[in-house]
Amino acid sequence: MNFIEPKNKNGQKVNWIVSEHSRAIVRYYAEYTVYSEEEIVDIFLKNIIDDSNFLDWIHSKRNKKRVYTKLFPNRNIEDEQNG
Repeated sequence: MNFIEPKNKNGQKVNWIVSEHSRAIVRYYAEYTVYSEEEIVDIFLKNIIDDSNFLDWIHSKRNKKRVYTKLFPNRNIEDEQNG
């Protein structure tokens, strides 16, 4: 069973330039899923942390503990490296 998480995500406005094609994809996907465009972007971006090459890159960084605590606030880096 998946529990519902609170919507308060401490969001901030960002100033990115995104192609019109990408904006259209997000707009229509949001319409299809009945989520807001902001929620769609948030959900998809969080999927990036499942990329094993990205995780390997993080573990190779000198400041990996600081990066890891930002990306995974509820996990311990030592637990991930050992298991």
